[in-house]
Amino acid sequence: MNAQSLSDQVLLQQYLEGDEAALNTLISRHKNKVYTSIYVMVRDQYLAEDMFQDVFIKAINRLRDGKYNEEGKFSAWLMRIAHNHCMDYFRKVKITPNRKVTNSTGEDIFKYIGEYDVPSETHYELESKEGKLKLLLDQLHPDQREVIILRHFCNFTFKEVADYTNVSVNTSLGRMRYALINLRKIIKEQKAEVY
Repeated sequence: MNAQSLSDQVLLQQYLEGDEAALNTLISRHKNKVYTSIYVMVRDQYLAEDMFQDVFIKAINRLRDGKYNEEGKFSAWLMRIAHNHCMDYFRKVKITPNRKVTNSTGEDIFKYIGEYDVPSETHYELESKEGKLKLLLDQLHPDQREVIILRHFCNFTFKEVADYTNVSVNTSLGRMRYALINLRKIIKEQKAEVY
């Protein structure tokens, strides 16, 4: 059977029984989401790469120590480790996370919003809309901004958002609801055009 078709639980069991290839499959399966979640927080490619490695080392050590609870999903457990590692880093260097988001190549994610939907627009008009959208999101509470970015730009499910931010799914849903309400209110008050 192909290792890629095996569940996380089966791969974990194989790894714990000594199959290093199973661990490689798990890392490969989850690396993009873990790296992106770290990069969203730290916004530095080299730091994110270092932290990504640290997260997997922590996860491997916890697996070896029998500290993985099989009741949960492996990816959610891994994302929680990544989030906590980032928070530990910010506490250590005594700064707050920068919530603005770029992709793994350092480009602003807003650069691509609407680029293919309206091909007749000029580059200047696109930059103007991106800037407006950034300004609108910057006016939201950080928790609300974070859930919008993770859900819509990083493609997290609400469960993954909840696990990543260490809150309940209902709290994530509530934050999204209030974020959308507040965005509509801000747009109406400022008569902003983002489309």
